Amino acid sequence: MGSSTVHRTFRDRREAGRVLAGQLSAYRGRADVVVLGLARGGVPVGWEVAAGLGVPLDVFLVRKLGVPQWPELAMGAIASGGAVVINESVVQSLQITDEQLREVMARESAELERREVAYRGGRDPVELRAKVVILVDDGIATGASMRSALQAVRTAAPSRVVVAVPVAPRRECRRLRPEADDVVCAACPINFAAVGQVFDDFRQVTDDEVRTLLHTPTMT
Repeated sequence: MGSSTVHRTFRDRREAGRVLAGQLSAYRGRADVVVLGLARGGVPVGWEVAAGLGVPLDVFLVRKLGVPQWPELAMGAIASGGAVVINESVVQSLQITDEQLREVMARESAELERREVAYRGGRDPVELRAKVVILVDDGIATGASMRSALQAVRTAAPSRVVVAVPVAPRRECRRLRPEADDVVCAACPINFAAVGQVFDDFRQVTDDEVRTLLHTPTMT
């Protein structure tokens, strides 16, 4: 696992990204590296990582597929690029029908596509095949979104996938290790309560901020 400290705080997501860029310096200036920021909170962090390394940035979206009766319970996820991750045990135990699954997938796919167009505009997604992909979020709590993102990115056949976050519970970093080639976490608080506990400023990132950052060059 990458370097981490038990406790540290960051002024905001941008500062956290600069710290992560320093911890990822082995990837600086490499032509085969791309940073993916998980929307929305991972994009400001990811922009600083990409700028610090001098590599491209793109946005990556994960939409939870909620169980029809209990939308907060995930039966899977869809992600940028059309990748689908299904939790078969949940689908089978709750006897989710194919029709129910298709309905939820159609709704969430439409929302994911809407957001991708809103964020990226007419730009094509960055090519991930044979690339070192650094997946960045503003933190990990349960790890569900990051695991879905990891599984989805793997379908694009990258050469290596690195997870980089400012904060996460140590147990979640350990759980991600078998799925990622490297996990870099700047802070692993002993008493983890929430991602926002290590940020002085943890205001919600807006769609406009995401759009602006994606259109601000990270490579000079």
